[in-house]
Amino acid sequence: MPDITDEKAEIILYGLQLIIGEIPKTLLLFGVSFLLGIGWYMIFAYIAITPYRAVSGGFHLHTHLGCILGSAIFYYGNILISKFLVLGNIEKYILVGLSLIFGLLMVSMYAPADTENLPIISKKERKTKKILSYIMLIATLAVAVIIPNQILSNILIIGTIIQSISISRLAYILTKNKYGFEEYKKQLENNA
Repeated sequence: MPDITDEKAEIILYGLQLIIGEIPKTLLLFGVSFLLGIGWYMIFAYIAITPYRAVSGGFHLHTHLGCILGSAIFYYGNILISKFLVLGNIEKYILVGLSLIFGLLMVSMYAPADTENLPIISKKERKTKKILSYIMLIATLAVAVIIPNQILSNILIIGTIIQSISISRLAYILTKNKYGFEEYKKQLENNA
């Protein structure tokens, strides 16, 4: 396709690699979750947390195996903790409040947290994703407050905490990731 630049071709290839990696990973996660008897919780967690994850970003693990294990820990760990964590109403409201404060702080500092492979360069897109991150965080925690099922409420609260951690500088350092937009700015400065 002669009208596609090398840069566009790289972006398309990266997108295809993500799709090809995501489909088997997702099927495996859901399949194992049903074998473990937590399939419906997995579906709920996946659908409920994905909007916040999609707009706030976060680190990526460098191999498909690492990604599968990381996703399993994220979702299965969240569900396991949620099933055994018993909170009274006061404790629930305190945890939601702390999660909200922590999440708002992380979003204000790091969202959208991109990667070197897929930097978010457009100022408009960055601003839109940051605003949507705030909205999704607040909406998810608002649902956690009003939902009567303790386990589902816990999944929402813990999911937002884990996701907020995944966009932090510490998470990026531990996983040897770099924020794509920061790296892009450095390259521009070096070329100037």
